[in-house]
Amino acid sequence: MTAAAPAPRFDLPDVDAFTRPWWEAAAQGRLLLRRCGSCGRAHHYPREFCPHCWSETVDWEPASGRATLYTWSVVYRNDLPPFGSRVPYVAAVADLAEGPRMMTEVIDCAADGLRVGMPLELAFRVETDGIHVPVFRPARA
Repeated sequence: MTAAAPAPRFDLPDVDAFTRPWWEAAAQGRLLLRRCGSCGRAHHYPREFCPHCWSETVDWEPASGRATLYTWSVVYRNDLPPFGSRVPYVAAVADLAEGPRMMTEVIDCAADGLRVGMPLELAFRVETDGIHVPVFRPARA
């Protein structure tokens, strides 16, 4: 009898030459953003051009790790592996201190404790394959 193949993962990123610096920084506990050298605005998700002015003069920079909660939804059911084993979880959008919005997950907080505008701080969830995924938790006072 052969062992069953592991369930496919739908949450793992495609790490390529462009995004490798981002994932390497995450493995070190740092979040990187891209900042445009032409208009000066930061953006996230990482792109090779500025989504505001279309300049290709963009560079990596470290983010502060501070954010505020913009909105969230509590997910009670998700059939894609491995999300089903994580429910319920809080899918959220956070306003990073540097300006961009980021889709994320809020951890270490009951859903009834969440508030729009609440301060958040960066944390990381380490997946079984060693990938460090940036998430946020309520900021410590």
